[in-house]
Amino acid sequence: MTEIRDLDGTATHLAYRDRTLSPREAVSDALARIDRFGPDLDAFVLVDRDGAMEAAAASEARWARGEPIGPLDGVTFTVKDNIAWAGHPMRRGSLTTSDTPAAENAPIVDRLVEAGAIPLAKTTMPEFGWKGLGDSTHTGSTRNPWDTQKTTGGSSAGAAAAAALNLGLLHIGTDGAGSIRIPAAFCGVYGLKPSFGRVPAFPPSPFGPVAHLGPLTRTVRDSALMMQAIARPDPRDMAASPTEPPDYLAGLEDGVRGLRVAWSPRLGFAGQVDPEVARLTEAAAHAFADLGAIVEEADPGFSNPVDTLNGIWLVGAWCVLRGIPEETRPLVEPALRAAAGRGREIAAPDFVAALNARGALFTAMARFHRRYDLLLTPSLAVPAFAVGNLTPPDGRYGEDWLNWTPFSYPFNLTGQPAASVPCGLTQAGLPVGLQIVGPTGADARVLAASRAVEAARPWPTLSEPRVTHRG
Repeated sequence: MTEIRDLDGTATHLAYRDRTLSPREAVSDALARIDRFGPDLDAFVLVDRDGAMEAAAASEARWARGEPIGPLDGVTFTVKDNIAWAGHPMRRGSLTTSDTPAAENAPIVDRLVEAGAIPLAKTTMPEFGWKGLGDSTHTGSTRNPWDTQKTTGGSSAGAAAAAALNLGLLHIGTDGAGSIRIPAAFCGVYGLKPSFGRVPAFPPSPFGPVAHLGPLTRTVRDSALMMQAIARPDPRDMAASPTEPPDYLAGLEDGVRGLRVAWSPRLGFAGQVDPEVARLTEAAAHAFADLGAIVEEADPGFSNPVDTLNGIWLVGAWCVLRGIPEETRPLVEPALRAAAGRGREIAAPDFVAALNARGALFTAMARFHRRYDLLLTPSLAVPAFAVGNLTPPDGRYGEDWLNWTPFSYPFNLTGQPAASVPCGLTQAGLPVGLQIVGPTGADARVLAASRAVEAARPWPTLSEPRVTHRG
């Protein structure tokens, strides 16, 4: 008999329909496993047991009447702690924030609740989501389920750790420079950064021009199910797409046959790439040819846009710090204070120049996609490294976390859909991700390509953490 922990969203829906599982049983199982594994992972800020069980009872009543809302009725989800969930604090990983409950849901939470999905918990993140790691002064260090000595990456740290163990089926992440795809790659799960504006955001992020919201899940189909709900318009976000989303499930099994696919192992500018990462991602990229795609090695043709990112990102960091009373700023992580100090020195014309450079990069990628339907790269330059470090401790990547994430942040600048798909394990048993990038608006194509990889090369999953360290 299949364990509840092994079911995806579709299987859960069918089990509810067939009366072999109830929403209360599913929620009780998820809460029990959160209680069991939470201390090893530090993945949760809070767990709403009473609220989850109350929502499960309501879902169960709908199923008993034969009136479920839809495919997500009774499916569990978690909320990253920079997303508003009414009645619960939004601490954003910082000691400087308050326990005052949010007055209303963010659009992404509203859409899931309206679909009958059940919120379980809030997940951990680094302070204000400023870096690609999972540690914060508020909650400590979130640990990777594949090896608890290692980092999850971030900033959607707790979401990825929870997805790896199916502690809830759907997990809300945010991504301003890779914050969905980084932890997805490190934790061996699927993470999708949708096209900018496809998933409405409110309140707006201080890193707004590059900030996206999207799913982290164990399976591609669960992300497609989640996108069906969360990609709907919302008037609170001026940058949100005003159109209803396409049916992300309709073409999910269409595969990649006939598509022209570019494989770029270094994007033309990335420095060192770990040999195991290079080997596993290259094998996964060339497997697209076996699936019927035309695969060519090709770089998009732009130079490293890190200065453009910093011209926007560091100003966002200053906006964060500026909003904190001076007397509590010493509580902010020193490295974030330093980044904000750099942002304070960026002049308004330079900020506008960065925005314009972002536009030029968008145009370059639009031209690239006239020839190629998809772009493939490694998700990251390295596998997960020791927790508590901003960069790999061997010093290869210096002191800036952007040095080991050269493949992710360019596509925050362009706003394109980009996903990280698990593509194998290193000899040490750590996951590696392949990034799939599509043209703006081609989220369904990225999902279908991701599903083709999943079907052809199923990725391993965990039932419990590999606890090798605690402290």
